Amino acid sequence: MHDVLTPTQRSHCMSRIRSRDTKPEVRLRKALWALGLRYRLGSRLPGKPDAVFPTDRVALFVDGCFWHQCSKHAVKPKTNEIFWRSKLKANVDRDKRINRELRALGWRVIRVWEHDIKSNTEGLALRLSLRIRRTGR
Repeated sequence: MHDVLTPTQRSHCMSRIRSRDTKPEVRLRKALWALGLRYRLGSRLPGKPDAVFPTDRVALFVDGCFWHQCSKHAVKPKTNEIFWRSKLKANVDRDKRINRELRALGWRVIRVWEHDIKSNTEGLALRLSLRIRRTGR
């Protein structure tokens, strides 16, 4: 199947994809805030977590199903397959490396999938609050 957009149009569409403050990310942050969890944004930790809970030393990442290759919802691009396979594999490999780096620095890493946020934001936020606030790191 051939792309229905010109390379210029496709480039414009791709440039509009946000890397931060995505709808699922904002939705989850609001739910966590409502539960009394206070977080920081704009961290300079490795991987630039989407939210950081400094007191609990927790780094939270919201992973998109496509970009981070969710086993349930990842779609394999049909055009430029070699490029995309390499790009997406690099994303997954980088996630693993960042997890190791943060753990070595004494941080707990929590990663959530965008589909989990969309399906049950409040339930996920409640489960996360218990994980974030747990003691005995």
